[in-house]
Amino acid sequence: MKTNRRCRALLAVSLNLMALLFSTTAFITTHWCEGTQRVPKPSCGKEKKTNCLNYGGNETANETNQNVVHYSWETGDDRFLFRYFHTGIWYSCEENINAAGEKCRSFIDLAPASEKGVLWLSVVSEVLYIMLLVVGFSLMCLELFHSSSVIDGLKLNAFAAVFTVLSGLLGMVAHMMYTQVFQVTVSLGPEDWRPHSWDYGWSFCLAWGSFTCCMAASVTTLNSYTKTVIEFRHKRKIFEQGFREEQNFLDQEAIKYYRERTEEERAEAGDLRLQCLHSCSPN
Repeated sequence: MKTNRRCRALLAVSLNLMALLFSTTAFITTHWCEGTQRVPKPSCGKEKKTNCLNYGGNETANETNQNVVHYSWETGDDRFLFRYFHTGIWYSCEENINAAGEKCRSFIDLAPASEKGVLWLSVVSEVLYIMLLVVGFSLMCLELFHSSSVIDGLKLNAFAAVFTVLSGLLGMVAHMMYTQVFQVTVSLGPEDWRPHSWDYGWSFCLAWGSFTCCMAASVTTLNSYTKTVIEFRHKRKIFEQGFREEQNFLDQEAIKYYRERTEEERAEAGDLRLQCLHSCSPN
């Protein structure tokens, strides 16, 4: 029994630790959603010869004279670049088409004003989710390594299960709220940011993987608690049943003993009466 309880507790601790690592990684990374943005190609110049629009004519003159009308034979999507972008809770980063590297801006500033409250609520829920995971993990470690008695271990187990379940519910709500905010931002966000195509990234997968591990840890903890309580109740029932049987056996033995003693006393009393009658009777 003790070995099974320890194995279940170790499994719950491992799942909780994975959930904590996944959630922390997803919270600080910027790959919840990723895709491409369609932006106009810049004009070709001395430093940029590719992925640009060449209007022909005197490029230097065109650059200095802002009133010159530029013409290009490129139409449709040929006039645009598709740059890669990825977005997280805090920042949205996109490929820099004019230089190497990426440029990032705050996703909170990109979100529409009507969704900023929901986004901040999502951030707060994510923080509480991670904090409750830490509390649940600490209680599970205490139950695994420092519980002095089975009763104390059961109490820690119950509290760890409650905190883990609450953290999982908060995490689920936070992920769904962020998804809603991002979808609204895709439609109502700034023109220069709106994605042409997008999909969920590996940070989003980590976030839901964290939720899965969290709920698995809570189920394992509750299962350990329930099994331990059932085993204790079963042992108590067997002990009480055995105690009753032993008590009944002792009572029967006592009754039998008293009956035998009573019969012996009656026999002795009868013998004494007979002796008295013989001794007291005249010859």
